[in-house]
Amino acid sequence: MIEALSRRLVALVRAGYRRKNLLSGVALAMTLVVATAYLLVGALRVNPTRSTYQITIALPDSGGLLTDQDVSVRGVPVGRIESLRITSTGVDAVANIKSTVKIPAASKVRVSGLSAAGEQYIDFEPLSNTGPFLTGGSVVARDQATTPIPISQLLADADGMLAQTDPDKLELVKRELSLSAEGPRKLTDIVDGGTFLLSTLDSVLPETVRLLKTSRVVFTMLSDVNNGLVATTDNLDRVFKGITPMIGGYHRLVDQAPGMLSSVDGLFDDNSDTMVGLLGNLVTAAQLLYVRVPALNALFPNYRGSTVAALDSAIHENGMWATVEIYPRYTCDYGTPRRSPSAADYPEPYLYGYCRDTDQSVMVRGAHNAPRPPGDDTAGPPPGADLAATTDPTPKGRYTIPTPYGGPPLLIDPPR
Repeated sequence: MIEALSRRLVALVRAGYRRKNLLSGVALAMTLVVATAYLLVGALRVNPTRSTYQITIALPDSGGLLTDQDVSVRGVPVGRIESLRITSTGVDAVANIKSTVKIPAASKVRVSGLSAAGEQYIDFEPLSNTGPFLTGGSVVARDQATTPIPISQLLADADGMLAQTDPDKLELVKRELSLSAEGPRKLTDIVDGGTFLLSTLDSVLPETVRLLKTSRVVFTMLSDVNNGLVATTDNLDRVFKGITPMIGGYHRLVDQAPGMLSSVDGLFDDNSDTMVGLLGNLVTAAQLLYVRVPALNALFPNYRGSTVAALDSAIHENGMWATVEIYPRYTCDYGTPRRSPSAADYPEPYLYGYCRDTDQSVMVRGAHNAPRPPGDDTAGPPPGADLAATTDPTPKGRYTIPTPYGGPPLLIDPPR
């Protein structure tokens, strides 16, 4: 069997050798057909069986577009530009899009380039995947499209930037870079730093564009208040000139402040025990004052004028006029034991000091008639209270001054 297969193979090779010119022509023709099909379908993307729909994109200018350029959605080719039409307001690009691709009608459109050499194409940037979508005959509005900055505008802007460049400063930079052998390395570091900065800004391009737009508003506002900034600068200059002679005082303040703050810190540390009790008492006093705001308002009315105004009203007609009341004032008996005002025993105050006369027509401004919070029954002493009871003795601390009868002892003998 192997011998039979070998004979047939040898006969086939001999027949092919006798017709080698014909086989070579057929092989070349097939190669041509395959290469042409590859160029048409693969490179030129000609597909007679493809179904497309046609849309029109209104552009402010061509931006370097040519016919047969790509139309893509976020960089993925989905069609080609069929023709460009010049209009009175710009350029209309007619594009054929694959019928299987749905592009939202609200998509942003921009003309971009594949490289610095050109190769512009139209790129759609959909904001979402929801409709409505573009269909055959749809027109993309001009305000949705952006084109690259023309070379003429770029050169004009560059001319303005170069006009602001000081040649003397550039010469100074060149001179500084050439002072030592490290100049090329420094220049390389500057270029590398600039490249790193640009690459960083490219990763946050939307934020950078927003920052530049916001900066334009800020600089415009600064330009509007330029005169005010000049006046502010002059005022600050005078302020700093006034501060300069006082530098010595500031230095002395900075030198002495740590010691003073240490003393204050020590004062608080020494009196921490007393401070805790004081703060607790202040909290209680604050609560009592809060619920008795109406009584305080009645005690300090706001309808009275100043003392100077009262004196001014008393002086008129070349004299000072006053009213003297000869009738004795009503006094109240508190019912507490009386003490001699000359006693030097430093007694504690009585705990219950209430006027026993509740006649409102006599003691109109007495404590018994003071406004109180609802449910407050402190207008009089509690039932069965001892009127001779005194307050708790003052707490004694490390720095309490003793108060024996007659006062604390003197550290020195008094003169006789």
